[in-house]
Amino acid sequence: MSKLTIVANIKAKADKVDLVKAELLKLIEVTRAETGCISYDLHQDNANPAHFMFYENWQSRELWQIHMNNQHLADYVAATEGAVVEFTLNEMTIID
Repeated sequence: MSKLTIVANIKAKADKVDLVKAELLKLIEVTRAETGCISYDLHQDNANPAHFMFYENWQSRELWQIHMNNQHLADYVAATEGAVVEFTLNEMTIID
């Protein structure tokens, strides 16, 4: 199994930044406790506060897939429906 790095970019509607941020913050503690999570760090763009980015490291793609199917992510999606204008996700591998 090779380690998997995820870069997830979330762009909120201008009037929904606080809502999206609050919902993203709820994901951190529960996700960091998941099996396979090495790191799970949320960032907010200094020039554009509507742009958030998660930088994540997982022990394997399989364990990340389990995370993606967890209830807390489904709850986040439901809570932010209509508040996110763009979401991109990149699965990446470190080059040693």
